[in-house]
This record gives sequence, structure tokens and C-alpha cells, in this order.
Amino acid sequence: MITQAVNPNAQKEVSMLLEYFNSIEGKSILTGQHTQTQKQEELILIQKETGKLPAICGFELLSYSPNINLEGASEDCVAEVLENRDTLKLAMDWAKKGGILSFTWHWFSPIGGNDKSFYTEHTDFDASLALKEGTKENKAFINDLDVMADLLKPFCENHIPILWRPFHECEGGWFWWGAKGMDVARELYRFMFKYYTQHHHLDNLIWVWNNPRPEGYVGDEYCDIISRDQYPEPHKHSSFNDIYLELKAITKMDKGVAIAETGVIPDGDALLRDKTPWLWYMTWSKDFCLTENHNSFEALRKLYNCENAITLDKLPK
Repeated sequence: MITQAVNPNAQKEVSMLLEYFNSIEGKSILTGQHTQTQKQEELILIQKETGKLPAICGFELLSYSPNINLEGASEDCVAEVLENRDTLKLAMDWAKKGGILSFTWHWFSPIGGNDKSFYTEHTDFDASLALKEGTKENKAFINDLDVMADLLKPFCENHIPILWRPFHECEGGWFWWGAKGMDVARELYRFMFKYYTQHHHLDNLIWVWNNPRPEGYVGDEYCDIISRDQYPEPHKHSSFNDIYLELKAITKMDKGVAIAETGVIPDGDALLRDKTPWLWYMTWSKDFCLTENHNSFEALRKLYNCENAITLDKLPK
């Protein structure tokens, strides 16, 4: 895989992590687990069942969205916002343990909306107007970018690399950033990339593109890693080689490839057999990890103890 960061001013820690990814590509896979509460129940369960912790921990930033209106919101929305608060403190603690960070932002629409307004059905925010100067959508969009940039700066100041995956799943219309089509979503991502690297100088970010569709690809100069989300039939573990090949085909460049979200964990033996070079996988939170509805605890133990699975204790110090 390519190890030169797309941000020419990337911190050396970014380059070091990309070099590390290159060194394990096709040989091992980094274990990953998304969390979204202060208790991080998923990590507790994984350690209980396997005796180990994942190499990558995913953190949810939705509660840091500036435009959250809980008045009249559903109980589910209120609960999700409250339980997601202070996740950046947990992320800093995780970095101190030597773990790798991955950030997901279910971004409540910059203006308007109700309930979980990161969903298109809960907002009338027009993403196609977000980059048109002078519009209220543009002002709100940039305001939110500035707020999030300030929250990310302590990680940059401490030279902590972050797997940064903005505007995820933009191939679909379920989130407001994908509601106006992939061309709009691509331009939102490109604007953020330039704004964060050239204006805010967030040089610790590793840019992860999250869309498997070739016609929606953001471009080789804007992402370090390509990724996709997948939710296969429960308990159907494999190397997901066909999914890998489909994603790899979106660019001719040798980008690193990852499963940014999955409901079903891969099979370590199948990965070795098929030589499928996923860099990491990230199991989604709550039901996907805490119950056996999608993955048995036996399968979890098997993967975490597989010779090619990299857990927190196996990361270079």
C-alpha cells in the first residue's frame, strides 16, 4: 500500500502508522471495536471473553454536534446523545494506552432538523447549499467544521494520529450528506479535507474514504485509506474476499483497504487461506458485540486468539 500521506504536511506519527499498516498488509489484520458510551461495555465484554483488547477503538462524536435539539426528541435520541458525551476524553485515554483511534461522526444537521437529524428523514438541511457562499447552510456548515476542528486540535498537539472517516456511507441517501447524491458528498469531503489541512492544520488525521461505489470516489489525492461498511447475514463469517475485491476496484492506486463497520466479524483462518489483505475491521457497537445475535462469543474468542489477529498487546510500543 502507499505510505505517503495525502496531506503533504502530515505529522511523522501519521507516516509511521501508514508504514506500520504497510508492514502488516496481507499478513495480519487489526482487530477493531466501535464504542459509543462512557462505560464502553464492548471493551469490557471483549476482555472478559478473550483476555485481550482490540488494537483499534472506534469513538462516536455525535454528541459534539453543535446543533442538537433535544426538545421534543425521542427518548432514544436523548439517551444516545447523553451516553455519547465525553467520548473524546475516553479517546485520549485510549491513545495513552497505545491503542489506535478511529473517529465516526453522526453529524446532526448544521441547521434545522429534529430528533436524530443526521438522518435525512429528520432534517430539511440541503447539503447541496452547504458549499455555496452566503447561504445560511454554508455558514452553519463551516461553523460546525470549526467547532469540531477545535475539539480535534488537542490530539494534533499531542501528535496522536486519528483514523478520520467523515461523511461515511455517502453512497446512500439515509444521511443528510448523502441525500443530494454522491457528487455533493464528494465535494463536502474535499472541502473538509482542504479546510482541515490548510486552514486548521490538523496534520494528525489519516483520511479514510467510506464508499464502495467507483462513481462516487473522492479521488486519490484526498484519502489515505479506502473503506466500506457491511452488515452480512448474522454468523456468516468469512474473509469477505468478494467485498474486498469490489472495494479495491474503485481506484487503480494501491490504497490500503479496511472494513470500517461490520456487523459480523471476519474468520481469521479464511483470511489466511484467501490472503485477503484487509488492514482492519471494526465491529459495530452494542447488539453487534454485546449479544450473540450476530457473532457468537466462541467466534470472538477464536478471532482474537488467531495468529494473524493483532490485538492491543501486539501493537508496537
